[in-house]
Amino acid sequence: MGLIYAELELINAGDIELARRHYIGEEEIKRMRVNALVDTGAYMLCINESVQEQLQLPVLELRKGVNANGEIREYKVVGPIELKFKNRRTLCEAMVLSGDNEILLGSIPLENMDVLIDPLRQELIVNPEHPYYAQMSLKHVRPPKYIQ
Repeated sequence: MGLIYAELELINAGDIELARRHYIGEEEIKRMRVNALVDTGAYMLCINESVQEQLQLPVLELRKGVNANGEIREYKVVGPIELKFKNRRTLCEAMVLSGDNEILLGSIPLENMDVLIDPLRQELIVNPEHPYYAQMSLKHVRPPKYIQ
């Protein structure tokens, strides 16, 4: 399977709240469209410094992360971000990669939006079992235990 990219809309969720409370107008909400690499090996959304700057996302904390080459580094975690893909949305935080590194869409936001990778078409798709709304499991369902 090759590399899979998805077009996403990233929105400063703090701005959404400010607009909801009428502190700023809807036109002042910072948002942008990006092309992100779908990376099921990453857990979180990872953005670069340029995206953080453009969306003016505040730093929430510093967190250590392990790169693909095994190197452990400290990264800024920013947010909140509203992430949209087709008819799906989720709220998340993002780790900030240095420079103009590629944006990565990790497994947690993928699962929250109930989207899947279609390996034949090599694209991200809305889960066909739930085409109109995201569905997620609230608990792990275990088969009943039978007492002998």
